[in-house]
Amino acid sequence: MDSSESMDQGEQGVRDGAGTRPEDEPGAGVVTAFGRQLKLLRIRAGLERPEFGERVGYAGQSVASFEQGRRIPPPRFIDRADEVLDAGGVLKALKEEVARAQYPAFFRDMARLEAEAVELCVYDSHVVNGLLQTEEYMRSLLAMRRPLLDEETIELRVTARLARQEIFSRWPAPLLSFVLEETVMRKPLGGKAVLRGQLEQLLLIGQKRNVEIQVMPLDREDNAGVDGPFTVITRKGGEQLTYM
Repeated sequence: MDSSESMDQGEQGVRDGAGTRPEDEPGAGVVTAFGRQLKLLRIRAGLERPEFGERVGYAGQSVASFEQGRRIPPPRFIDRADEVLDAGGVLKALKEEVARAQYPAFFRDMARLEAEAVELCVYDSHVVNGLLQTEEYMRSLLAMRRPLLDEETIELRVTARLARQEIFSRWPAPLLSFVLEETVMRKPLGGKAVLRGQLEQLLLIGQKRNVEIQVMPLDREDNAGVDGPFTVITRKGGEQLTYM
């Protein structure tokens, strides 16, 4: 969930994507370590930054930012860099940790728990949960943020949020239950076409055997979500935690 729900339920109370830079020391440490490893492998391969950047499809300036830990490399860059540098999976092995560095410290543990959960029960009261959002809906929400986000930051946050949706293709499949307030389904955020696409996505995801999507009607006189969005995470072994 994101704080564009206040920030938005891509990550409630959380800045997913964390902008273009690591925001805290633990995240910076992971990205810095990756950058040093990347530089060593590039030098070992005898490649200058511009040449390496051309091979992986990124500008030399971007490569420098990744090597110096000033930018968080996207997954596609890590995969391509591992192949070009014949790293034997060394860089790919760091991909998950680097991806988590896109989140600030107070959400990083939640991102890990979400990825490992055997069951998630989610209640949303403001916008569609990030796990269910279409890319168009994500971009619309992020474009509404104030102060305005630059395009690079939006791209990073979209990438981070889409990566979380890999939970739907995991096996063994986790049990996923979503409750959305009726108002969430009616807000034409991004326009009617974006809302239509989002509702179609809910119908498609709701057909998965491990997914349940329910709508809380407006006329209900009793509602357990009066304190706002929350997620109940069940870990292997039965331990349960609640994220608000």
